[in-house]
Amino acid sequence: MSANALMATLEKLYKLHKSLFDLSVDKTNVIKKGDMNELDRVLKDEQKHLAAINTVEAERQRESSHYLQSQGVPFNEAPTISQCIEHSSPQEQEALAHWQQKLVGIIGELKVQNELNQKLVYQSLQFVNMNLSMTQQQPDQSTYSRPNGEKKSPVSRSIFDSKA
Repeated sequence: MSANALMATLEKLYKLHKSLFDLSVDKTNVIKKGDMNELDRVLKDEQKHLAAINTVEAERQRESSHYLQSQGVPFNEAPTISQCIEHSSPQEQEALAHWQQKLVGIIGELKVQNELNQKLVYQSLQFVNMNLSMTQQQPDQSTYSRPNGEKKSPVSRSIFDSKA
C-alpha cells in the first residue's frame, strides 16, 4: 500500500490549519477594532474549523494505522507521521516529511498568533476594568476608627451626580 491516502489526509489537515491561521489573523484585527459582533462570528468559524480538524485528525490516525499495518510494522495506539516516515520508501519519506514540516510550521505560526490574540484580549479587559474603576467613586478608606467605637453609617453613592 502506498502512502497516497495518508498524504492526501495530511494535505487536508494543512489546509484546515492554514484556514484556521487566517481566521486567527482576522480575529486579531477584529479585537483591535473592538467589534464584538464580528468577533462572535470569527469565534463560531473557529469552532467549526476545530471540529473539522478533529475529524480529519481521526482520519489521519486511521490512515497511519492502515499504512503501518500494510508495511507489517507494529505500532502504538496513535501512530505518528514520524513512524510512517521511518517505514516508507525514499520517495514516500520525502513527501511525508514535506507535509510533516508544513504542518509543524503552520501550527507554530498559529500558536504565535493565538498568543498575540490572548494578550490583546487580556489588555482589552484590563482597559475596561480600569475605565470602570475610574468612573466609580471609591469609598473613603481610613486607618483609624472613632474613639467611642461607633461606626459611621454608609452613604450610598451613585455614579451620576444628581445635582448637575
